Amino acid sequence: MSKPQNPFNQELDKRSRVSPLSQKLEGLALRCLACAHKCIIGDGKRGICKVRFNKNGELYAPNGYVSSIGFDPIEKKPFFHIMPGAKTLSYGMLGCNFKCPFCQNYTISQLSDDFNYLGDIHDITPTEIINHAINQKAKIIVSTYNEPTITSEWSLEIFKLAAKNRIKTAYVSNGYASEEVLGFLMPHLNFLNIDLKTFDSENYSRILGGKLENVLQTIEKAYKMGIWIEIVTLLIKDFNTDEAQLNSMVEFIAGISPDIPWHITAFHPCYKMTDKPATDEGIIRKAFKIAKEKGLKYVYAGNIQSSDMENTYCPDCGELLVERNYYSIGSFNIESDVEKAGKCHKCGASIAGIWF
Repeated sequence: MSKPQNPFNQELDKRSRVSPLSQKLEGLALRCLACAHKCIIGDGKRGICKVRFNKNGELYAPNGYVSSIGFDPIEKKPFFHIMPGAKTLSYGMLGCNFKCPFCQNYTISQLSDDFNYLGDIHDITPTEIINHAINQKAKIIVSTYNEPTITSEWSLEIFKLAAKNRIKTAYVSNGYASEEVLGFLMPHLNFLNIDLKTFDSENYSRILGGKLENVLQTIEKAYKMGIWIEIVTLLIKDFNTDEAQLNSMVEFIAGISPDIPWHITAFHPCYKMTDKPATDEGIIRKAFKIAKEKGLKYVYAGNIQSSDMENTYCPDCGELLVERNYYSIGSFNIESDVEKAGKCHKCGASIAGIWF
């Protein structure tokens, strides 16, 4: 149930528009189709995300603002197989459809105790966002920081303009998308980074507020639709680091395609999970070894001193192809000639990704 409006949320609701991502139900009720929750929302009520609401039988969704906007290298998202070193314009709004206790962006994604957000509201138009990207020579625009599926109507406006200006587009998402929202975004969503947070169904339902099966379905559907996917797992001790989960995650990813990059990143205590220790490098290396042994071609480690696990190597001959140091690119040895583009410069093997 939604609580009484405060001035902040009244201002937030002013920055909303009627959404086509809904299904009319009996009376003034409706079903929101933006994410896999598919909330049934009564008149005057809100969905789980709290930023999509029903007003007089119409679904309203966020529009016309950002809470955060900035420029990053594509590696920070992280995407390692997309145009290495490319500058991205990243933006986020407010709200989320999960309740992760380890969220690093909780000030904009999670409501405070007084039904408020700690993030700001900055009015902006899609044209202004595109102009920022053009002026800074950004090659990719990314909806990130908070969960992008719940603000997909706004992103689509931006992404359509991006396509006209030959700028690629991406989501960094928890993967709790509906089939309807993926179809809604196509063909204007090029790349998708998905958090596969755990392979334990109870962890997803009790701790995060979702269903594991829906995230797995998103990964499968997006791959079949031709969206480039990279997967991230934040490894947290006693949450998702047991061998059974690690094996299951790797087997699932490899079962879709061994070419999908898997980023395993170290947890550092934050938000409501300050009682957990930072992830030991040994856990990262164990997960890395399991992934390679089970056939994933491209596995990367993050948030630790791990230069040997940040680079891209040819899965056929072992040649160093892309050397990385955090977010900077060193040597780059993938062929760029038209006839050999995207291949190992040594053995000629094709390397999955969008390299140029």
